Amino acid sequence: MTSTDREASRHNDVHDSDRGLRIPARYRHDWALFADWCAAADHRPIPAAPDTLALFLHEHPAAPATQRRRLSAINAVHTRHGYPPPGRTETVRRHLDTTRASRLDRLGRLLVQRAVELPTTGWPSGLFGRRDALLLVFASTGMSFADITRLRRRDLRLDGDTLVATTPTGERFRLAPDPETGDNPAVGIYRRWAEIQTFLDEYPGTHLLRHHLTDPTAIISDPLDVEQVRQPLLCPIDRWGHLPHAESMTPQSVSALVRAHLSGRAPTRTTMQVAPPDSVELWVEPEAVLDPSYYDRGTAARRRDHEILEDLGDLFDEIEQQADTLLQGLIGVLEEL
Repeated sequence: MTSTDREASRHNDVHDSDRGLRIPARYRHDWALFADWCAAADHRPIPAAPDTLALFLHEHPAAPATQRRRLSAINAVHTRHGYPPPGRTETVRRHLDTTRASRLDRLGRLLVQRAVELPTTGWPSGLFGRRDALLLVFASTGMSFADITRLRRRDLRLDGDTLVATTPTGERFRLAPDPETGDNPAVGIYRRWAEIQTFLDEYPGTHLLRHHLTDPTAIISDPLDVEQVRQPLLCPIDRWGHLPHAESMTPQSVSALVRAHLSGRAPTRTTMQVAPPDSVELWVEPEAVLDPSYYDRGTAARRRDHEILEDLGDLFDEIEQQADTLLQGLIGVLEEL
């Protein structure tokens, strides 16, 4: 690159002395509009939250081509400075594409309906049902399968009757109650799966968990510790109902389960009969009644055996001498050959 080209490149970049940003000239106008609005509305322009960007687009209506240009500018500035592009999140995509948003809303209602129908008790059907129900709830929001697998226990919280999930990239999904009925099945679905994880915090293993899912008991939920908040929210379950520690599901397995539930071909989990703990028969060793004279009889037997085997050492010595004599004879025969 010549010195003239380098000078032209420097002029094409606009330096924001307040934030240390270098904005390419082709994005200057759209970025300035967004940054000025953020300053007026008390929002951070970088890194911008997806909700902030969606609100900006809502308050600045324009033709689709203009909105896409604005998104390109905002995404480019974020990427240029090492931040994830907020314009590629589901929140913003739904705002721009109303047809897509309507289609996903219909799909989301179907996924929630499937989630509500899944079993919550029984072994191991209740275990799979509780996990898959929460998985379907997340899928109903449009959250990507990769983001679903990255969720940690700390990423979910209840805001009244609204379930709020925040992805590692900062995108926030709010599952609010139905405006007509006020019902929000997502809250109950989340609580049932959180109950499983809380139970395993206290009682690791599947033995007691089987009984809990057959006859659920009240669980006291304590604040999560440092290790627990980092644990995956959704984890794989093997056919024996074992949940591996600190292992996340893969996007491929989440995708397969969502499609299976939508098509009605989800795996059928047979509910096994689990005997309650009170009815389990424990084997008790029968009490042994010893012969009062067992000690005298044992002593007599050992004395008798000692007398019988007393000459055994001499017998072994005699056998060894005979073996040596035979060996010497064999060696002599071999030397004469």
